[in-house]
Amino acid sequence: MTDVEGFPQGRKLGESRRRRTRVCLKVLIEAQGIAEPLTCQGETIVVNRHGALISTAVSLRVGMRIEIHVIPTDKHAPADVVYVDPDQPLVYGIGLVKPENILGVIFPT
Repeated sequence: MTDVEGFPQGRKLGESRRRRTRVCLKVLIEAQGIAEPLTCQGETIVVNRHGALISTAVSLRVGMRIEIHVIPTDKHAPADVVYVDPDQPLVYGIGLVKPENILGVIFPT
């Protein structure tokens, strides 16, 4: 339940609900559809071990299962599209199926 300002009740302004550190990082990626034909280039915007905010050249939709290929590390991982930015329709939140460090980044704790 949320209060009038949109914060969960019992939480103070400035308290984060995130448990993991997010890092602003631009890295070239390729997204490929798993259940449907799709291949497109893109880049990460913000990353963590559980997923990323990405931008792509092709429209995605919430619920799509994609495979992310991180070009610099040559690592691949399946992910679900979990968010589409209503103000920037080519910006998406993705959640990795299995949290892992496919970017080769040392995340702060």
